[in-house]
Parts: sequence; structure tokens; C-alpha cells
Amino acid sequence: MDEEINQRFRIFEREIAQIQEQLQAIEQATLDLSQINFGLDEIPKNKDSEILAPIGRGIFVKAKIISDELTVDVGEGTFVKKTIPETKKIILEQIEKLNNMKNDLENELEKINQCECEESCDKNCQCEHEH
Repeated sequence: MDEEINQRFRIFEREIAQIQEQLQAIEQATLDLSQINFGLDEIPKNKDSEILAPIGRGIFVKAKIISDELTVDVGEGTFVKKTIPETKKIILEQIEKLNNMKNDLENELEKINQCECEESCDKNCQCEHEH
């Protein structure tokens, strides 16, 4: 009986660790999107300025901002032209989706913790009855 309970606790612990990793990834993605959103506000202020534009992992090239028009990846390799306000709207929608995912994961984590507490209580109750 104890081995079965211990095995269930290990499963709970693995599930909790996986959810915590997912929550961290969501937090990072939300932070990245927020920084992009902030950066979009800077584009009109820096028109005709030189910037360093990323062209790959850790590789940048000097570029000049000549337009407010953006090319945005809307998924599945599809790129479309968007204005800054349109792009900001897309980013805010993505942040909202991430926040919903975060809430769902936090609820799942709470359920797992509750089950774990109930298992622990059941185990303690059984031990008290045995003594």
C-alpha cells in the first residue's frame, strides 16, 4: 500500500515539475512579447535612424528604418504586411492567450496539489487507524 502511495506521489511531483516548466516558458514568452510591443512604440520615433537588425542567432546587421510598415509572421510560414497598431493588436492577443494558458496551468497545478494533500491526509488517517 505504501509503495502505491509513494508511486502516486512521484507521479504528482513529475506533473508539478512539468507544469512549472511550462509556466516558466509562458512567463518568458509573455516578457518577450511585452518587450517587442514596447519596441514597436520606438519605431516611429527613430525613423531614418540606423539600428542593428538581427539576421540570425546572435548575428546583427546595420539597417536603417525607412518605413513604419512591418512584415509579420502570422503562422505556418505566412508573412503579411501590417501597421504598428495592427501588429500591437496581434501581440496583445497573443499575450492574452498566454495568460489564459497560464491560468489553466495554475488551476491544474492547484488540482494536483489538492489531490496530493488528500492522498497525504488519507495516508496519515490510515496510519492513525493502524496504531
